[in-house]
Amino acid sequence: MSAVSIPAFDRYIGIDYSGAKTPTSSLKGLRVYMAGRESPPVEVQPPPSPRKYWTRGGVAEWLVERLSEDRPALVGIDHGFSFPMRYFDEHHLPHDWPAFLDDFQRHWPTDGDHTYVDFVRCGSAGKAAARSGDPHWRRLTELRAGAAKSVFHFDVQGSVAKSTHAGLPWLRYLRLRVADRGHFWPFDGWAIPAGRSAVVEVYPSLWSHAFEREGRTPDQHDAYSTTARMRCADLDGNLAAFLDPPLSPEDREVARIEGWILGIR
Repeated sequence: MSAVSIPAFDRYIGIDYSGAKTPTSSLKGLRVYMAGRESPPVEVQPPPSPRKYWTRGGVAEWLVERLSEDRPALVGIDHGFSFPMRYFDEHHLPHDWPAFLDDFQRHWPTDGDHTYVDFVRCGSAGKAAARSGDPHWRRLTELRAGAAKSVFHFDVQGSVAKSTHAGLPWLRYLRLRVADRGHFWPFDGWAIPAGRSAVVEVYPSLWSHAFEREGRTPDQHDAYSTTARMRCADLDGNLAAFLDPPLSPEDREVARIEGWILGIR
């Protein structure tokens, strides 16, 4: 008799991110879905307020609450969690992800209440000129994914650059507030300790075609598909393979700095 796989998580949260406007702006493209072991994904609405949609700051606060609960959650967010090694080397930065988040937020303070990513890009806020990258630089996981664009490739269809530059300071915010209750994969290690919530980078295009649209907008469907796929992988025992991609020791060390997209092999 084969062993029964025990799911690692109680809840699954998929977030389709948006780098538009400011962290306090209501964003139609920012969508959140959540599922349980026994319940399929449903959209999570923001708390009642004059704002119709989620804000980036609101999502971060909500995630702190979820990650602080005693129900391990797997959270998938669709923006880059780090930059290519070329960026670290060009700017003489230590190969250390928490230090990178601190340095990035100092130069790209896109978590400021009235700060657009484009304000920093054009030099009216922050110090982007001292911490910019080249759109030809790509992370190993982006190369493996094939169609995934560089985290520095702004102003093109399918770009994740703006959402990445908007989202990185909020990853730092989460990390500082949830401490050892959250595991940021793979930076904190490829193996996620039992009972610990985890935050992972996702690429919805890997999975969205496998699920019927059922009237959802593209942003809703990406968040839904991320949630549904993570849940299915955990329930059917395939999540362990997602979390342990077949990388050489050298590539594994690179990915501990650059990050990795869940499901890329």
